[in-house]
Amino acid sequence: MTARNRLAILSLLFAASGALAGDADRKFIREGMSEGEVMVKIGRPDSESVDSGGGAKVIQKRWIYFPSSGDPQTVTTITIRDGKVTEVNRQMSR
Repeated sequence: MTARNRLAILSLLFAASGALAGDADRKFIREGMSEGEVMVKIGRPDSESVDSGGGAKVIQKRWIYFPSSGDPQTVTTITIRDGKVTEVNRQMSR
């Protein structure tokens, strides 16, 4: 195995382990956390909606994380206003 192949395999393993850790961390997201803290802890949402109230300024964001291997039965919805988490809703999907 070449050094390049080993590096590629290690990169894939690292990415996979990070994704699983993010899935498990979803239940630890709390009101008051910053948008950046959420991104670092659990990554980008699977879906995002933005409410601008009809103007150019973003009033509220809603991030949705679908069920995954580390959190198989739960849809997590996070509401963000002014860069801070204002609501976390975790619902069983089945």
